[in-house]
Amino acid sequence: MTDDLGYIDYRTVLALPDPYKPADVIRSYKKRMKQLLIEISENEHAHERQQQYLLQIAQLNAAFYILRDRERGERYLQARDEVIRLEQDWRGTEEGTVPEEEDKLRRRYDQALRDFLAAYMEEYVLEAGRDPECVEHSGWNPSHERHAGRILRQNRQQRYQEIHERLPYFEISPPEIAWEERASFLDTLLKGDTPV
Repeated sequence: MTDDLGYIDYRTVLALPDPYKPADVIRSYKKRMKQLLIEISENEHAHERQQQYLLQIAQLNAAFYILRDRERGERYLQARDEVIRLEQDWRGTEEGTVPEEEDKLRRRYDQALRDFLAAYMEEYVLEAGRDPECVEHSGWNPSHERHAGRILRQNRQQRYQEIHERLPYFEISPPEIAWEERASFLDTLLKGDTPV
């Protein structure tokens, strides 16, 4: 599990100060991308780690693409905060809450989570790979995008599973079975009588 609780924090990907400025985004992105590309070129086992490197490049591109635009960055941070708030609302339901209300909260949260992960861990990441500045600094090309599509879907699904593993679900109570009634019914059948 990642330390961002599964809700990718692109500010952390770029190690940005809080609050950050667009200049911080550009400077950090260029520095981190350069370091990563040097690491890839110097690593003789880079081919074996191709998927990991593609994911790292894609995440750096997405962080740069989303956060350098103030409006896009604000929408991202609001969506992230909303998903976290919905999870807390669901977790905070008191014992004895009507199951329908708890289920309603769970459904709202789950839909917001799916939307957030689809948008910010797949759609914007692929969009960033087509951005001219990202292409220039990362060397991203259509071949990378073809390979990355599958990797991004897997990563998004893995994040979704990790998040769901830690979430509260309804306690499943054991069924109440009237064993004596069943035994009586079975005896009646075996004797050849018609059960009532």
